[in-house]
This record gives sequence, C-alpha cells and structure tokens, in this order.
Amino acid sequence: MRKLEKSAVALVLAGAGLAGTAGIAGAATGQLDKDVSAAACSTAWGSSTKSAADSESKPLKNITASQNTCFDRMVFDINGVKGKLGYHVGYVKTFHQDGSGEKIPVKGGAILQIHVSAPSYNPATGKDTYAGQPGKSLPGVKITGYRTFRDTKFGASLEGQTQVGLGIRAKLPFRVLQSRDKLIVDVAHTK
Repeated sequence: MRKLEKSAVALVLAGAGLAGTAGIAGAATGQLDKDVSAAACSTAWGSSTKSAADSESKPLKNITASQNTCFDRMVFDINGVKGKLGYHVGYVKTFHQDGSGEKIPVKGGAILQIHVSAPSYNPATGKDTYAGQPGKSLPGVKITGYRTFRDTKFGASLEGQTQVGLGIRAKLPFRVLQSRDKLIVDVAHTK
C-alpha cells in the first residue's frame, strides 16, 4: 500500500510540473497559432485592377459588409441575376463621382473604387431599388471596428452602373467573386 501512495504522489508532482510546462508551452503555442493563422491568411490575390464584362444587368437591391478571419467583405446583392455580373474594381488616388466628376472624400490609407453593372434603380420604372445618396456613407453598412475597411461612400448610379468608394486601411490585396446574384469584394487584412 505504501508503494502505491508513493506512486500516486509522484504522479501528482509530475502532473504539476507538466502543468507548469504546459503553461509555458501554451504561451509559445499562442504565438505559433498566430503565425500559422497569418500563414493560412496569405493571399495571392494582388492589388491590381480586376474587371469582367457583364452578360446581364439587373437592379442593385442591397450592399452589406462583414468580417472574416482573413479579410473584410463587401457584398452587392443584385435582383434576379442568372448570368455573369460586370464589374470594374481598382485602387484610385481620389474618388470622383461618375457624371459630375465631383471629388468625394473617402477616409483611409487607400481607396478602392468599385463599379458594378447594376443600377440602383429599376430602368423600366425609374424607381430607386437601393437608397444610396451621392457622397454619403452606404445606408445600413456599419464598419466600425473592422480591421481593413475604414469608410464607405456612394458615388453614383449612372448608365446601368453603380459606383462605390471603399476606404481601406492601406493598399491591400483584394479579390472579386460572384455567387449567384451577389458580387463579393474581399479585401485582405494583410499583404
């Protein structure tokens, strides 16, 4: 019985030592986790202009934003698109409203200008389908606390296209995707 008690005490002491070591290892692992997650977020998206011709133009319904582990995302919701959406997305030095050429200030270290082949109105009726106002922040899009996004501005909706200025922390890699009737712009948190 005495031998069993000594073994139990030895195991408890060994466990305490391991727990202390695990705490030190955990701190190191935390840094390793950050390094691994940064590596997992690496992108080869680039920061050059991206565009695609459209095969169909339908009215813009809504614009939303969200956060991901590796990027901030803006989504353009287009009513009833079944084919390819047209777009032109690229960095600009200043953001100018289409049509008037008026400069619209956008906060951030860089400005990503987004043109989507979707008017913010119904071409048949002229009725607004999205409530964006030139020079104003995008309605309903709250980006406070985002890692990459700093500001949003509606530019114009002219000749079947809607223009948006997106203020970015710095000139970072981005990608443009289409998922059914949504155009998605992801901007990476890091280079």
